[in-house]
Amino acid sequence: MIEGKEQFKAYLRKIGSGENTGCGLSREESATALKLILESKATPAQIGAFMIAHRMRRPEPQELAGMIDTYSKLGPRLSSKRDQKRPICFGMPFDGRNRTAPIYPLTTLILLSTGQPVVLHGGKRMPIKYGITTAELFNALDLQLTGLAIHELQTYFNDNGLALIYQPDHFVLAENLTNYRDELGKRPPLASMELIWTAHQGEHLLISGFVHPPTEERAWKALKLIGEKDLISVKGLEGGTDLPISRACITGRIQQNQFERIIIHPCDHKCSGKDVEWKNLDQWRTQAFEALDNKGPLKESLLWNAGVYLWFSGNANSIDEGVNKAETCLSSGSAKATLKQLIRSKAKSE
Repeated sequence: MIEGKEQFKAYLRKIGSGENTGCGLSREESATALKLILESKATPAQIGAFMIAHRMRRPEPQELAGMIDTYSKLGPRLSSKRDQKRPICFGMPFDGRNRTAPIYPLTTLILLSTGQPVVLHGGKRMPIKYGITTAELFNALDLQLTGLAIHELQTYFNDNGLALIYQPDHFVLAENLTNYRDELGKRPPLASMELIWTAHQGEHLLISGFVHPPTEERAWKALKLIGEKDLISVKGLEGGTDLPISRACITGRIQQNQFERIIIHPCDHKCSGKDVEWKNLDQWRTQAFEALDNKGPLKESLLWNAGVYLWFSGNANSIDEGVNKAETCLSSGSAKATLKQLIRSKAKSE
């Protein structure tokens, strides 16, 4: 403990010395600093100071890369079967949603019904937003995705193409830092890293939400350092990956180190409208099942999101084709059938 505390002081001096003399950590130093934090070898005072100092100056790309290195070593790991299509890994804020109705659980069901695997991650209600969580949303659809050990989740993913990396179940070291988020009252630098980290090992399409352009740029640079080859960044609802239908959608894609800014307009594809406000879980459940029946206020948002992500993932040759495929999944009942199959499979795994 003493050795770790003394080592951590050096990192604090680097990032907390002010605008003129402070500097960022190297990738290796950042990885070690986060390891000391997760393993409680830094003191609570040091951890709090580190999080605030990093919050004020923002983590640099190599620091984010170092954090991901540590999460990859100490955190859960998930892989795809040899014959399985590469998954989409969605990176969304861990502190959830509280202003707009989430679409991504329903988008996930359409993607799965077309054979596209999906990996999600998240946890319990998280400071500072305490928004609705992925686990709660799927529970509202009668699908409980929590309570599986990582080897059980791997089997469920192999069989169904869906995985939720749930921090309380699969990464207790990281879960232990939740109180710091609450006590500091600010998103820590970990929140930026969580948007671009995935537990999935191997080839995948990583889709990360962002709010501010500097966050997006740092993410691109960090992911380049760790060797991510296919990344889509999305200025989505509440910093997540849900695409709005009330405005143009600003996205960017990096493939083989080549960047392309992609701005798409839902009105060009007959999907424009008002983004539905979040009210409560009971109302969302009703609206979600309506959408799965190809009706209700969430329908247009669902068709738009599923259509775009079918296109991004190569399951459709155009957005319009993707939207048409999404509508077929709803009208034919295949998305709803996929949900029922997921529920049955989870019951068998318990």
